[in-house]
Amino acid sequence: TNDFLPLPGFWCLPGGRRSIIGKTLMFASLTLLFSWSCPALGKKKLYIGALFPMSGGWPGGQACLPSAQMALDLVNKRTDILPEYELELIHYDSMCDPGEATKLLYDLLYTEPIKMVLMPGCSSVSTLVAEAARMWNLIVLSYGSSSPALSNRQRFPTFFRTHPSATLHNPTRVQLFQKWKWTKIATIQQTTEVFTSTLDDLEARTKEAGIEISVRQSFLTDPAPAVKNLKRQDARIIVGLFYETEARKVFCEVYKEKLYGKKYVWFLIGWYADNWFKIKDPSINCTVEQMTEAVEGHVTTEIVMLNPETVRGASNLTSQEFLNQLMSKLGGKNPEETGGFQEAPLAYDAVWALALALNKTVGPLKAKGRRLEDFNYNNRDITAEIYRALNTSSFEGVSGHVVFDAQGSRMAWTLIEQLQGGSYKKIGYFDSTKGNLSWYGNDRWIGPGPPADQTVVIEEFRFLSQKLFVSVSVFAGLGILLGIVCLTFNIYNSNVRYIQNSQPYLNNMTAVGCMMALAAVFPLGLDGHHVHRKQFPVVCQFRLWLLGLGFSLAYGSMFTKIWWVHTVFTKKDDKKEKRKHLEPWKLYATVGVLLVIDVLSLMIWQIVDPLHITVEKFVREAPKGDLDVLIQPLLEHCSSDKMNTWLGVVYGYKGLLLLLGIFLAYETKSISTEKINDHRAVGMAIYNVSVLCMITAPVTMILSSQQDASFAFASLAIVFSVYITLVVLFVPKMRRLITRGEWQSDTQETVKTQGSSTNNNDEEKSRQLERENKELQKIIQEVQDQLCYTVAIGSVMLYSRYRISYVLHRYRISYVYSRYRISYGIQ
Repeated sequence: TNDFLPLPGFWCLPGGRRSIIGKTLMFASLTLLFSWSCPALGKKKLYIGALFPMSGGWPGGQACLPSAQMALDLVNKRTDILPEYELELIHYDSMCDPGEATKLLYDLLYTEPIKMVLMPGCSSVSTLVAEAARMWNLIVLSYGSSSPALSNRQRFPTFFRTHPSATLHNPTRVQLFQKWKWTKIATIQQTTEVFTSTLDDLEARTKEAGIEISVRQSFLTDPAPAVKNLKRQDARIIVGLFYETEARKVFCEVYKEKLYGKKYVWFLIGWYADNWFKIKDPSINCTVEQMTEAVEGHVTTEIVMLNPETVRGASNLTSQEFLNQLMSKLGGKNPEETGGFQEAPLAYDAVWALALALNKTVGPLKAKGRRLEDFNYNNRDITAEIYRALNTSSFEGVSGHVVFDAQGSRMAWTLIEQLQGGSYKKIGYFDSTKGNLSWYGNDRWIGPGPPADQTVVIEEFRFLSQKLFVSVSVFAGLGILLGIVCLTFNIYNSNVRYIQNSQPYLNNMTAVGCMMALAAVFPLGLDGHHVHRKQFPVVCQFRLWLLGLGFSLAYGSMFTKIWWVHTVFTKKDDKKEKRKHLEPWKLYATVGVLLVIDVLSLMIWQIVDPLHITVEKFVREAPKGDLDVLIQPLLEHCSSDKMNTWLGVVYGYKGLLLLLGIFLAYETKSISTEKINDHRAVGMAIYNVSVLCMITAPVTMILSSQQDASFAFASLAIVFSVYITLVVLFVPKMRRLITRGEWQSDTQETVKTQGSSTNNNDEEKSRQLERENKELQKIIQEVQDQLCYTVAIGSVMLYSRYRISYVLHRYRISYVYSRYRISYGIQ
């Protein structure tokens, strides 16, 4: 080449001198050429364009840049890795800002020298760089980008990263949710692509695991409204996705809203600085103590960025030796105050991954007659070789085993930590590739254990007061005994004429119906406290049938009596005489008809729409004390699908009978008959039963949600109506038979005449005598009325005669006196 041509005048020198000088110039030219290619070591330089965020949302460049420089120094000293080349880093501060990164990317691309690889940091910056890099055939290798969106090979075909995707956190989070038995979580995110895509992936994974994201909040710069919404919607398990600077803003608002403590668990990203909540930030108005209080107990998930094992990898350093050298390079700066300290091993391994990949491409390129220094932005072949080398990378680094998946993302373990007493403690690891959770068991909670994922709702059934149930049951039992006594009395004295004239069979039906109604009190008070839910429908059936049939027998027999009395004694005399001969079978048939109507209606009800158990829910109640629970009161009911329709039919039919019974009792209150000698007592019982039933039915429907009040009102109404009915109907009969001794004479007479045919004749004669007696009483009454009229006329005539005599007598005296005065005056 022209670089080796001798200087002008060289050929004018003598031959010997010319030879010596030529050799000297050639050696000098070769030395100059070698020194131009690699001034220090005689190596060719390969340039790497890097963007390290020294400030901004994630100032990871503070530790990652020194770490990358350490790796470059070691690589350049190695004779077995790129022996003919030297890697040089050209870097700028992107401030983790895509706008600033755009300007810096332009400077990197359009300013000499040519860069073979780009190394951005933040996800937002990496997204911009990786999308533009394919236009210049550039490989992009990121050390601090976790956005799941970057795992899109169609959009980012030349992108690799030693920082695993943020979605690698999500399997760990889901595993922890399941471990602590949480099925309801909430999320709050900063509105950036990395966090939005991470949250979309988390939502898909939680849905697959049967976990619900009940609240999803986001913010751009001010997290206050989002935090308030979390509080308002009772969020308990909260996943926070935001950068470190925004994390301080969020937890300042968390402290103000009291969204921390034993009721809450926060899940944060683990790549913040260890003292991120203690750093003074002018954008918040919370003290360090307040921030420390708010963040206590939160859980972080972070990719394992430092190899926990003591092994020497490609750099011939253990992870601990790497940390020692990094601390020395940082000049003793506090790691907790150094941004990106945790990600520093990733930046270190990123440089080693790049160096090993470039070293792997030297042979294939040489075989094609190409060299690495031949790279330019239009050369796709060299880019393809570098891509293949990176895609097949596999080595041990200080961050662990370095290998990339098909999307160019790093595969790694996840470290789980918890903030305990102001410092982070390791509580476990999770291997997402195998689904294996290694748990230390040293997790610590502010409360007695992991909090509930929502306010714990304890279902509590309301049961009937046992004291009330026992008290009413005692009264019902005594009432049944009273019914048995009355029934026994009525059957025993059924041959007594006074009892016979009260239609004892109807009274027996009344007593049996009253006892059935009282028996209904017992199933009416049974609930889940006494019987299992499976047997509860049977209890419902007992309630319905005992009450229905008991009412039909008790009220139906009384209604039949009063109806017959009204029918006979409110008709004209000719019809009345025809109906005075009572035929008992008609009375029994009437009761039977009422009973059959009830049986058919209840059967149709239970066949078409059977009773079943339903549970009524009430407003949740907060128990006393600082317990994070709510009581959900429940009450069991006997119901059916069309309960109101059936009750309307039954109540309507029964209500008409009650109203008609009241009307008939009022109409016959002044009638006296020996055929049914207790119809006035029946009328009184009907009054009481009707009033109690018509009051109780609507009131119990209103009080159905108050089990004690509803049972007390219904059961006491049954007890009182039964007691009144039995006392009014049977006690007067007992009293009469006891005080007058009628049961003895009637019994003896019955015994003497038993089996004789004269008994019926005597009864017929007695009836005839009664009729004749009534006719004679009518005649006597008419004679008395005529006599009274005659006496009254005679008295009037006698009084008139006396008055006339008196007037005449006075007239005579006046006349004689006048004569005397005249005579005296003349004299």
